[in-house]
Amino acid sequence: MGKELNYMINKQLQAVLADEPNLIANLSNASALLFDHLTDVNWAGFYLWDTTDQELVLGPFQGKVACVRIKDGSGVCGTAFKNEETIVVPDVHQFPGHITCDAASESEIVVPLIKNGRKIGVLDIDAPIKNRFSQDDKKMLEEFCNVLLEAL
Repeated sequence: MGKELNYMINKQLQAVLADEPNLIANLSNASALLFDHLTDVNWAGFYLWDTTDQELVLGPFQGKVACVRIKDGSGVCGTAFKNEETIVVPDVHQFPGHITCDAASESEIVVPLIKNGRKIGVLDIDAPIKNRFSQDDKKMLEEFCNVLLEAL
């Protein structure tokens, strides 16, 4: 992903987040923005931490029907959340414990959402091709999440 696209997406995100305090509305627009601008992706969305049930629960997304609940430490999303670090998976079939929601998904990136030490959830993006996500994508999506977290 080029620097120009990165800048444009983050500027658009700032614009849609401006003066809107609602978390669900902001995550909905953020997932739509990513799904619309990223090439070769088949799912973009969020899982949010449910403190009562102690698991990630499906939040706003774009794409096919998804898994609803993910336990802390399970699959790519649960692992990224538990370890508080971004995970890039070139081939989901090689990731131990990968949770298959869409059989077409071949690669994945998950960015944890953490603000002031509080774990909120994760951004999850799937692609129908292997090796879709580069280190540049990782950096861009982490910056995107930082812009999002500033507004929360």
